[in-house]
Formats: sequence, C-alpha cells, structure tokens
Amino acid sequence: MAESMKGLKRSHRCTEVSRADIGREVTVMGWVQKSRNKGSIIFVDLRDRSGLLQIIFEEGKISDEYFEKAAKLKSEFVIAVVGNVEERAGGVNKNMATGDIEIRARQLRVLSESLTPPFPVEEGIKTKEELRLKYRYLDLRRPDLQKNIILRSRIAVLIRQFLADEGFLEIETPILQKSTPEGARDYLVPSRVHPGKFYALPQSPQLFKQLLMVSGFDRYFQLAKCFRDEDLRADRQPEFTQVDMELSFVDVDEVLDVNERLLAKLFKEILDVDVPLPIQRMTWQEAMDRYGSDKPDTRFGMELCNVTDIVKNCGFGVFANAVKDGGSVRGINAKGQGHMPRKKIDALTAFVKDYGAKGLAYIAIGDDGTVKSSFAKFMTEDEMQSLIRKMDGENGDLLLFAADKNKVVYDSLGALRVELANQMGLLDKSQYNFLWVTEFPLLEWSEEEGRYTAMHHPFTMPMEEDWQYIDSDPGRVRAKAYDIVLNGTELGGGSVRIHQDDIQEKMFEVLGFTKEQAYDRFGFLMNAFKYGVPPHAGLAYGLDRLVMLMTKQDSIRDVIAFPKVKDASCLMTNAPDIVDDIQLQELGIAVVEEEKV
Repeated sequence: MAESMKGLKRSHRCTEVSRADIGREVTVMGWVQKSRNKGSIIFVDLRDRSGLLQIIFEEGKISDEYFEKAAKLKSEFVIAVVGNVEERAGGVNKNMATGDIEIRARQLRVLSESLTPPFPVEEGIKTKEELRLKYRYLDLRRPDLQKNIILRSRIAVLIRQFLADEGFLEIETPILQKSTPEGARDYLVPSRVHPGKFYALPQSPQLFKQLLMVSGFDRYFQLAKCFRDEDLRADRQPEFTQVDMELSFVDVDEVLDVNERLLAKLFKEILDVDVPLPIQRMTWQEAMDRYGSDKPDTRFGMELCNVTDIVKNCGFGVFANAVKDGGSVRGINAKGQGHMPRKKIDALTAFVKDYGAKGLAYIAIGDDGTVKSSFAKFMTEDEMQSLIRKMDGENGDLLLFAADKNKVVYDSLGALRVELANQMGLLDKSQYNFLWVTEFPLLEWSEEEGRYTAMHHPFTMPMEEDWQYIDSDPGRVRAKAYDIVLNGTELGGGSVRIHQDDIQEKMFEVLGFTKEQAYDRFGFLMNAFKYGVPPHAGLAYGLDRLVMLMTKQDSIRDVIAFPKVKDASCLMTNAPDIVDDIQLQELGIAVVEEEKV
C-alpha cells in the first residue's frame, strides 16, 4: 500500500549527493531501478532525473519493518529513503556519477508500487518504437531520453536569455487565427458561436509578427507552437516549436549576424563546440549546381559536375535528348567505389527513381584502369575519356550520371550523394557544418496549379536589381531570402519582408490573386501597412530539429516529450478520436460515412 510523504522533505536529487556529504543524513526519493537481495543485505539502485544512487538496507542495522519492506521492492516502485552517506564499501563503480558513495538506509517509505513495465526502463533498449510511444510516460523515464528533454530545456532557456539581452521582447501571438491557405494545409477549428466558420491553427506567426513591427515593437521573438497538416517524416511533426523572431530597420546582414552569434552561443554553452564566424554563405544557384540541394550537407565532397557540354552531341540518346529538351547531364564521382557490384548499382538506380529520375548511367573504373560502363557502346573513345577527365575520374572510382530536366537531375543526384555518403561512412555526427543559403528564387512554377507560387511566402522582398523582370521573366527574380542549414538539414529560414504597398500588391497579382481575393485573405495586414510600416525582416528555426542535431538523434520524436507517429496520431492517448454527437451538434457539424463503391 502506498504511503504518505508527510513529515519528509527531499534534501537532494540522487546525483547531488557527493563525497562532501559523507557522514551526513540525507533524504532522497525516486524510482527503484534495480534491487539485489543478498540475504542479510539488500542493494537498491535509486533513479531520478539526475541519475542513479546506491542504497543499502542491512539487516540488524535497520528496523525489521523497513527491512521487510525493502525485501519486497521491485523495479519502478517509488520510494523515499532517509539515511547516512557513506564511502562505498565494495569499491568504486566508475559507471555511476555517485559510484564512490552509497546511502545506508535508516527509514523507507514506499510512496507508490508499480506493475512490471512492458519494457526495461534503461538506456539503449531495442524495444519497438510503437510500444515505447504507447507507454511514453515510461519511455520518458529512460536516462537517454531524459537527457534529451533536459538539454532541450537548457537550449530554450539560453535562447530566451540571449535574445532578451539583444533587446528582443517575447510576445505571444494567437493560436486561433484566420485561415490564409498559401502553403501547407491548415488544421481547422470549428467555431460554436459562429456556425459554419472556422479558425485555423497557425502554420507560423508570420502575419502577426509583421503586425508587431507595424506596432513599433522593434524586436520580437517567441518559442511558438505551429501546426501543419502535412505528410510526416523523421524530422517533421503535425505540431512543432519554432524559435520565431522579427526585427525592424534591418537588412539581411543584421539578421544573419544576430543569429550567427546565437548559434555560436548555443553550441559553445551546450556542446563546447566553437562555431567559426562568420558562417559561410552560398547562393541558392551555387548550392543547386554543386550539391543538387538547397540544404546541402557540406561535411563531404562528391559534388555534382555538369557534363552537358561534353555529351550534348554524343551518340547516347539519353544524354543528347535530355540536353535537346532543355535539361542537363550531371554526375557525381564516388571515389574508391569502382568495385561496386552491379546489384548494388541497380539498387542505387531504383533509389534515384523515387526522385523522378528515369535511370542512372555509370562508368566504373577498375583499380587497373579498365572501364566498365552502361553506355560506352554509344560513345566514342575520345568522348569517354573527355567525360572521365571532366569528372576527375581515377582508377577505382565510380562515376554516376543523371540526365533529365534540371529539377529532376538536382533532386536525384542531390539525394544520391547523401545516400552514398551514408553507405561509405562519410557522415560524421560530431562535425557541425553550418551554411547560409541565400538569394532563393522569389517564385516557382506550380504545374499542378498552373501558376507561379511563392517559394517562401507572399511577403518576401525581391532583390531590388531583379524587380524589373517581374512581368517579363518572373522566374528570374531572386528573393532576399535565406535559410540556415546544418549538416544537410534546414534548421530554419527567413527573409526581408515587403513593406511597400505597390510591391506587395504586385506580388499578389503575380501569384494569381485578384485585388478582392488578396484583401479577403490578407486585408488586415494590407490595411495596417497604410499606417507607416518600417522595413523589417525575420527568421524562424525549428527548435525540434535543432535539438535533434545537437543530441545526435535521427528523429525529432526523440527530443519531443509526447510526439505523434507518421499518421499524425498519438499511440498513448489514441488521438485523434471520435467525439460525442452533442459536441458535433453544437458546432453544426455532421460526420457522414463515405459510401463504399
């Protein structure tokens, strides 16, 4: 039966007890990690969020009542122990922070008993993730997961302190807001008092933080909850946390400067890693040409090489036709992989097909210089040698090529170089390569919608020298936009915002909005801009992604206390779930079962 804490007060967390406390009485509380009954003496490892501490219950040196209770202790029982700190008698345990001391118990209270857990509460378990997420409250007791959550808290505190010291004000923006669909799908919330109308959960605080600049708050930040109804993957969740900020009277350099110093502070304080400043900058076009990605991993080479000029008139139709159709031919050199078996090359070919590529051409150069190729019979000897020279091919190398529209070539080779680097063991998680990617295209053509869409959002400032092309060649216009990238992961992004009425109205026009549609969706912002708006810019980080990389995890689920799974459901609470009919009636909503054909 569970006992009361009455009269007891915890004096220390487990690892707060040290050699300096030898001879003193302490009161500790936590969970039983392990109990070992040796007959006349019982050893218990007590666990709390700080770590482990050994407790000894010795027959004859503690009352029979307490010894009998100690004999019945099992894993995950919650206990309180009063005892004296002693030097550990059985030798130092170097695997424990408190391995040189132990507590000789004088009192024991069992505050709560526990069923046998469905999996061991310990580091490095191989239990299926689905089971761990179903019992997340037990999973969160594991020391490795607790370290992640505690480190996340430290990062959040440091961010708040740094930005406050830089003159930022923390201001909360609404969670229930107007739906302005231009990007990912909104999560909608029906209104009871306004039947047939809906709020949207924020995909970001974008419009409100711009309004705060109009309001004169100058520098704003928020650790903001955001929501996007989109397909999930390892580094995405339907609800996530942004480190969101906006600054007035600044241009690109000032935003990048304050964020570089923030990142340097975090990595030094948390990981003792020095981030060289200034962080390297690379234009979007250079990133695509060199790495096939706007979030390139620069920890390794294997850069893309454009061989279009060499093969545009060759006898290999796949290459020649791609160039003829306005595309390109590019390749990557997987150094030392010339011995790769055909079966593995075929697997890489299947891999790039997921990115739109029709196939993968290759040249394998043996250690003795012999050449095997999937397309050699269509090429002259001079063409093959020119191609190998252009690719810096040497004995033992594997040259891989994609030929298609530029987007397909970039996407497929960009993903392939990362896949190969992973297979070749080139991804060092202890290395942190930061990169600013700048000068993104302002617009991108949507085949699905048959119109230009904003690559970032409709409030992004174009580069002044490109604005002249907005009517004649909209795709040529670059944006004052920037992303911060770490080891091939986009940590966050931002831009200088449009603050001039005429440019904002033209942007909406180019995006296919009528004046009425623009005012219907964004009228409150456009009206506010008529009352004196300062030049402003901002940026938002994904806090979850940042913590994931700093803790060297492969998924943000391991740095979020209660994450969702890939179908956006919670295995622990069974959310989303059906609701009572009366709730639906109050909202004027009917759930109609879809007829099966």
